[in-house]
Amino acid sequence: MQPAIRKGAPLFLRIFLVMLAAVALVQVLSTALIFLQPPPVPPIVSADSIIDMLRTGKSGSGDLRLSDTPPPSNIDETSFPEAMHRRIASQLGVAPERVKLYYPARFRPKLPPLPKYQPPPSSGNNQSGAIIRERTAENRDDLLFGDFSVSLQLEDGSWRTVKPTLSGLEYWRSRAVAWLLISMIAVAPFAWWLARRIAKPIALFARAAETLGKDPRSTPLSLAGPSEIAEAAAAFNQMQARLSRYVEDRSMFMAAVAHDLRTPLMRLSLRLESAPESIQAAVREDVEDMDAMIRSLLSLLRDLSASPRRQRLDLRAIAQSVTDRALDEGGQVALVDGDPLIIEADPISVKALVANLVQNALLYAGDATIMMGRSQDHAWLEVHDNGPGIPDNLLGQVFEPFFRVEASRNRETGGVGLGLASVRAIARAHGGDVVLSNRAQGGLTARVTLPM
Repeated sequence: MQPAIRKGAPLFLRIFLVMLAAVALVQVLSTALIFLQPPPVPPIVSADSIIDMLRTGKSGSGDLRLSDTPPPSNIDETSFPEAMHRRIASQLGVAPERVKLYYPARFRPKLPPLPKYQPPPSSGNNQSGAIIRERTAENRDDLLFGDFSVSLQLEDGSWRTVKPTLSGLEYWRSRAVAWLLISMIAVAPFAWWLARRIAKPIALFARAAETLGKDPRSTPLSLAGPSEIAEAAAAFNQMQARLSRYVEDRSMFMAAVAHDLRTPLMRLSLRLESAPESIQAAVREDVEDMDAMIRSLLSLLRDLSASPRRQRLDLRAIAQSVTDRALDEGGQVALVDGDPLIIEADPISVKALVANLVQNALLYAGDATIMMGRSQDHAWLEVHDNGPGIPDNLLGQVFEPFFRVEASRNRETGGVGLGLASVRAIARAHGGDVVLSNRAQGGLTARVTLPM
């Protein structure tokens, strides 16, 4: 029975809402930046304070800073009124050429018009109003603000320059940048969490597809989440179930054929006893080959179809058992010493895996060396030999059932081609894998990884 699909909000709707929320958040932050930050007010200074700093070389007002930098190269003296230029030079007692005034071409601020002075009604038409108006105009011409620069060339040819400190506009800009950076830092964790949440179902699909290629009986995908993801997961689970049934049906069919072949093979062995001795040796060898192939095929099908019965075991102890048996049979096998390596696996299957790798090494190279260790969350086991190795273009193909590098099919020069196929079936059934590689100094390395 197909599990019920727990549909959530569609994925396109989630992405749309996230984008809408992001735009709204940007607008809120921009609005807050405008209304919560104080407006930029550039400091206004008088020409007298600038003249004093140029004459004495001492810092005065906190709105101005003194330096010995030369004036800008792209200076434009017409940026200042000629009267201001002459006045500063006159009060400093130097030629006008030694005084440089500068406003950036992009920003030449002008003071807003001052309100006209309205004399009190009781004052009548006396001259006080005119005097005040004249003084106001004079004070207006005496004021400077913005990103200006006034430089004086000293007697030794060096320069003394007065500039405003951080202007109001620059201060406002720096505060705005700081505000935006703080906002981005504050929003980044939420954006990261949301992006991971949206991308998680796709990552699960990738892992499920990789696992399916190794084990069709792997755990099905969860049917929760956005409607598109839930429907795709349901279709994926149905495909996985069909593939699993196909593999099981094929395995059962091959197992049944292999099992039924043993009956006529047994009758053929019995009739061989009454056959002429001239043909008994050749036929007996063929019967033994067929029997070995059937037993290997049944073993492979058992490895492919059986679910591992996991329990905690010591991989080093299993490797030691295989090594001792090979040594008793006259094989040249060595196990590198080390600490116990505990994993969760089926002891019978893992022992068959190690035995197949050692048997292959002894068959094709005459020696085998076993090493093992752990890396992060998995254990690894390597079997090295000093044989001829395998051509690089065949390193992946040798795991196919009945494939042999030596194509004569002579059992004297190799097995039936099911040993490595059985090794890969066992490793993948446990959630691991096996790879082969040629050694630089000659020989072959078979590396198996198994989860801890």
